Amino acid sequence: MSSEKTATEVQQAYIEAMGSELGDLFFRLSNECVWLHWKWEEFVALFGTNLQRIELLNKSAGAFFRIVQDTLWESVLLHIARFMDSLQSIGKDNLCLPRLVSLVSAPVRADVQKGVEECQAKCEFARDWRNRRIAHRDLALALRDRSAVRLKLANEEIVEEALESIAAVLNTVQRHYQGSTIIYRVEPPGNTRSLLHLLQAGLQWEEDRHKRLRSGMFTPEDLKRLPPI
Repeated sequence: MSSEKTATEVQQAYIEAMGSELGDLFFRLSNECVWLHWKWEEFVALFGTNLQRIELLNKSAGAFFRIVQDTLWESVLLHIARFMDSLQSIGKDNLCLPRLVSLVSAPVRADVQKGVEECQAKCEFARDWRNRRIAHRDLALALRDRSAVRLKLANEEIVEEALESIAAVLNTVQRHYQGSTIIYRVEPPGNTRSLLHLLQAGLQWEEDRHKRLRSGMFTPEDLKRLPPI
């Protein structure tokens, strides 16, 4: 018998184990964590694996993939920053990791509080980027004023540590209530490798076509233009 559950069944299991308010909150935060990890895995697969992939993307559509790179990077940082939002913004409640602290039971509250504090420290760089580069553009930084305070360092290693700290808080709660943990870092269903293979095959075909045209040993197919999409 299959052990797979629907999203509704997973949510209901959390509610039964944790209570309505905490269970629903945990379900939403857990889903956000999965989505964050998927986006990050796609970013790494495209832009953080090796130089050959970067060269392939640049040859295929350099300007477009630069936009994809910047957009994915900023989206990941924004997502990290949202996890560590304050409980409220402008009088509106936020879906955020610190909200777990007051809802978990007393035996695990100190561990969750400690995890959230560690997470805040590791995610602070993302909040700085959001506040002064992504959501708003700091004028001194934009003008490259020498007096401007530099953005906090952000790189793949720092992002990895932030993601691990977010997952650790969620798994502290999961372990307490359900005696299990979640592996959030799994390969996303985005088929990035398929995209890379198609780009590689397309570039190779185009290179071979040009060789045939230059040599005069071309086929009728080589003279056809692909219809616009």
